[in-house]
Amino acid sequence: MKVVLTHGYFINEDAKEQEIMRPYIPLGILYISAWLQKHQYDNEIFDSTFQSFEKQKVFILAHKPNVIGLYTNLMTKLNVLRLMQFVKNEPTLTHTKIVLGGPEVRNHVKNFLTHGADYIVLGEGEETMLELVQFLDGKTNKTINEIEGVSFLNEQQEVVQNKERLKIKELSDLPFPNRTKVNLQLYFDAWKQKHGTSAISINTMRGCPYSCNWCSRAVYGQSYRRRSAKNVVDEIEWIQSNYEVDSVWFVDDVFTVSHKWLNEFNEELQSRNIKMPYECITRADRMNEAVILDLKSSGCFRVWIGAESGSQKVIDLMDRRVDVNQVREMIQLSQLHGIQAGTFIMVGYPGETEDDIFETVNHLKVSNPDIFTITVAYPIKGTPLYQEVEDRFIANLPWETSTDRDIDFKRTYSRKYYNYAVSMIVNEVNAYKAQQKGEVLKMSKAKLKAVIQRGRMYLAR
Repeated sequence: MKVVLTHGYFINEDAKEQEIMRPYIPLGILYISAWLQKHQYDNEIFDSTFQSFEKQKVFILAHKPNVIGLYTNLMTKLNVLRLMQFVKNEPTLTHTKIVLGGPEVRNHVKNFLTHGADYIVLGEGEETMLELVQFLDGKTNKTINEIEGVSFLNEQQEVVQNKERLKIKELSDLPFPNRTKVNLQLYFDAWKQKHGTSAISINTMRGCPYSCNWCSRAVYGQSYRRRSAKNVVDEIEWIQSNYEVDSVWFVDDVFTVSHKWLNEFNEELQSRNIKMPYECITRADRMNEAVILDLKSSGCFRVWIGAESGSQKVIDLMDRRVDVNQVREMIQLSQLHGIQAGTFIMVGYPGETEDDIFETVNHLKVSNPDIFTITVAYPIKGTPLYQEVEDRFIANLPWETSTDRDIDFKRTYSRKYYNYAVSMIVNEVNAYKAQQKGEVLKMSKAKLKAVIQRGRMYLAR
């Protein structure tokens, strides 16, 4: 039984990511690879990130797998469809079964099946993928209808969606992701060249207990499960023993959701004298000074604190359940204790007005984070935001040639307006930061750009 796991992200096709250059290893398929290997199913991984579609095809033709598992998210959907078409049209791959998993598949099951997928794995993939491979290998007494978490087309071309699989309770029982299957040095070098330090990603938890309207919970649902602090530190220790890497990026949605766990994590690191700088994401309402001190003590050099808007009205519309003043306080308190603070900003949310946008500008000046990211809101299928705006879509886009990122809907202003607003916000904040540093020329240039974008916003209204 030959199994190949891959995905459809090619960094050389993503101009924005080439500018940002913070690529992350595909942890999802690395976990599945480790789980299959633990149960005596060897497998190969083609990590597409630094490769090309042509090289991916060559790899698949060389291995001629019985099963090809494709991780599918919003960013990789179109390339996954392209790869499925290649496999289905290649005479030497008629025996290959295509299995899709990841966050994009749950709300598009029928479309993916009718476009070439043989099986869809919903939710966590480890146990379901193993049982599916055992079924295809003839090594189980279960029928396809008895494998939980699987969807497929029956002989009448009707979608069959099997019972949902229960989530894994003890995440510490999972083997570490199979990092030896990919060339991590490519990631280290990319980070080092762009940012001066290399990084490796780790997840300590699955799910998120919060209910933000724009956030997809297609894989783990609204849940919270966590590996033990000891298990996480074991992984850090293994990484330090096998790789030369400068820092860790914790990919968890809310790293400080449990103060008890964070304290245990810090104590475990201290007891073993393990030092590893890291950055993480969290929420202001799960922070206080004691938490910040634990973050600092355990090696955190940057914490990302979500807010999405500087307007409390918009934050409430998002069901974000956080106080914008608390966000500002935690950004400043983190910086006071020597931790860089980043934040996320979103414009164009339903109900947002120009006044709200300028409240966001004020919020960024007052809180003064070291770094922030900004985007125009878009609806992801399966989220409350998508349901809210579905009847306001401006165009009916063909599913097979578009993604949810392409969706635009009738908002307070036009999409062009919000594109100008993004540029205005960035330049207003840059001007403010330059002013604080006494960089007069830089401040003047940024301020002029901000004024121009304000004018464009006015004309686009």
